[in-house]
Amino acid sequence: MHNVWLIAKREYLERVRTKAFLISTLMIPLLMGGGIVGSVIAGSKAKSTSHITIVSPDQQLAIDLQKELEHGKDSQMTVDVISPGNSATKASLDSMLADKQIDGYLWITPAADPDARPSFSYTPRSAADISTKSTITTALRTVLMRERLSHDGLVAHDVDSLMEPVKVDTTQAGKNADTTSSFVAIYVLFFLMYMVILLYGMNVARSIIEEKTSRVFEVLLATITPEEMMAGKVIGVGSVGLTQVAVWLATAVLLTSGSWIGAIAGGNMHVSLNAMQIVFFVVYFLLGYLLYSSIAAALGAMVNSEQELQQLNMILVMPLAGCMFALAPVISNPSGTIARVISLIPFCTPLIMYLRISLATPPAWEIGLSIVLMIVTIYAILWVASRIYRVGILMYGKRPNLAEIMRWLKYS
Repeated sequence: MHNVWLIAKREYLERVRTKAFLISTLMIPLLMGGGIVGSVIAGSKAKSTSHITIVSPDQQLAIDLQKELEHGKDSQMTVDVISPGNSATKASLDSMLADKQIDGYLWITPAADPDARPSFSYTPRSAADISTKSTITTALRTVLMRERLSHDGLVAHDVDSLMEPVKVDTTQAGKNADTTSSFVAIYVLFFLMYMVILLYGMNVARSIIEEKTSRVFEVLLATITPEEMMAGKVIGVGSVGLTQVAVWLATAVLLTSGSWIGAIAGGNMHVSLNAMQIVFFVVYFLLGYLLYSSIAAALGAMVNSEQELQQLNMILVMPLAGCMFALAPVISNPSGTIARVISLIPFCTPLIMYLRISLATPPAWEIGLSIVLMIVTIYAILWVASRIYRVGILMYGKRPNLAEIMRWLKYS
């Protein structure tokens, strides 16, 4: 263990003393925090400000829609209302679109049946302006609903009361936390784990290639075994990642414990990280790092350059990318069959099981089983990786094929 400790200490100190480590440790929390706060502020204050024209024979409907679009909750649009015209009117509006005088126009055609709804046709200046179309659709739904209620005999006060937005309390189990903002925190931790596992797993492979290229291994192997060298590198580089994650988590807890974020966002944002989320984040980060860094160590021992490593890094990236594709079904139904099966696949467990635990805590036996399966898989990967590493670090020239790797595994 003394040799393992010495190598781990060297790998750790060599990395934490670099400017890149200090810059990334400081900049990533600033960028992530700034991005989250900025997006919340922008989302809370952003309103559609397009300039459109409404063409309608029903002046009352057009005026009601104009009022909704100009003074609605999520809209501050500029709306012009004109009487229905002919093809010349449409040509004039098209010309205004081309000259960027308006952002679009809504053409309302009355229905043939008095009890039916009129038809609506919106022509935008830009086909990518989905926001304005969505705002118009929402406003039309509101106006038509209000018009129908008034037609059925309800007075204006009753109509306004019925059209009031419904507030739903999302507080669960006595937790005084906003569900949306808590999910943001979980989402950030998910991607943080993804990036750190991938980044530091590849750092193990790069470290091996660097020393293999400089032929330092021949000197080191005179005093230590290949297994000790691999263990030292995995522990040392992993400690760097854990240090960085600890700094980020401490910063996150410190920042979210105050009320300044809520004040900036207008009192609507209460980001919280509970102890369970942090503990399981650390547990699954360590397990995920050990799993992927062991594979990375074997890859680094098999290749001779960064270019060859890039050709094999898909072995690391594909399982993690698969977790990204599984996000939708897991988030929509964290207790469903798909989510349960994927979370028990060891290569997906660190990310998916952590996400399930944060969203809707699964049974304790599933959490325990996932950890046991990961430990068994890590042991098997380490057994294979140590044998590939033991032979591969001294092999130069062409990259070994599968048959050669299988022979390496048979060496005692």
